[in-house]
Amino acid sequence: MRMSPSRSLLLVLALAVPLAGCAGRGGLKKGDVPYIARDVGTLYTLAKRRLDQGQYKQAAQLFDEVERQHPYSIWARRAQLMSAFAYYMDQDYTESIKAAQGFIQIHPGNRDAPYAYYLVALGYYEQIADVTRDQKITSQAMDALGELARRYPTTKYAADARLKMDLVRDHLAGKEMEIGRFYEDRGQWLAATLRFRTVVDQYQTTTHVPEALMRLTETYLALGVPEEAQKSAAVLGANYPGTDWYKHAYKLMQNHPWTPATPLAAGEQPIPLGLKDAQPALPGSAGVSAKDEGQGSTGTSNTGGAGSGPPK
Repeated sequence: MRMSPSRSLLLVLALAVPLAGCAGRGGLKKGDVPYIARDVGTLYTLAKRRLDQGQYKQAAQLFDEVERQHPYSIWARRAQLMSAFAYYMDQDYTESIKAAQGFIQIHPGNRDAPYAYYLVALGYYEQIADVTRDQKITSQAMDALGELARRYPTTKYAADARLKMDLVRDHLAGKEMEIGRFYEDRGQWLAATLRFRTVVDQYQTTTHVPEALMRLTETYLALGVPEEAQKSAAVLGANYPGTDWYKHAYKLMQNHPWTPATPLAAGEQPIPLGLKDAQPALPGSAGVSAKDEGQGSTGTSNTGGAGSGPPK
């Protein structure tokens, strides 16, 4: 998933004001940055210039050099965060996450810590793959966004994180639907039902719920539990009455009507289907065939061999 960089990311550039009177004159060759001892102002200014020119990889490497050569400078802390930003802009999300997490570990109480958490979350978020692939990164993005929202709920970064969490939930629900449809296509009704049930129970605000309810109607009918199918169709009709999913579920229930069983009176014994008019018969009597005697089997009609003997 590629997205344009969040506008709030650019706010960090305001923190990167170079030291006055320390403009660097050195240049870099393409490739790795050789170790050349330079004062902190020269390094930071050069890194900032590369960032402004869109040379994000070189900028990140130079910011790393600031931290490596001047670890106790006040600019080292800022350079570490700027390095994470530059790697993010270069779409090197692994290095961006690594740098931001390093900042959090060393400076957990710094005022820029919320932004570092934000970069970690964005690094995972940008790597979310389509629903046909493994969703480990998606879960990591959800965890990182959730942690940011919990730790710094009043920040602008948390507000953006909550919006992205809604999109991530929808993505995770889409993965559950894909797996559920896979099982349903192969007639694995119970496995499919569990996936669709997860969408309804855990991702109630996503766009996949109407389809999940319709699929539940299908799988419950296939499993032979029309009462549950009726419930799913009723919930679908109550919440999404104008959708094609409800029209399909309604048609399914019309083709497979379900009538609630009449409650039994006190002390009344249930009668198996097909034996409404049958009377209890002793083994060997005229309502039970010889092969049924002593086996406790149930017939399917009320003629000839219909009936069932009590278990012995």
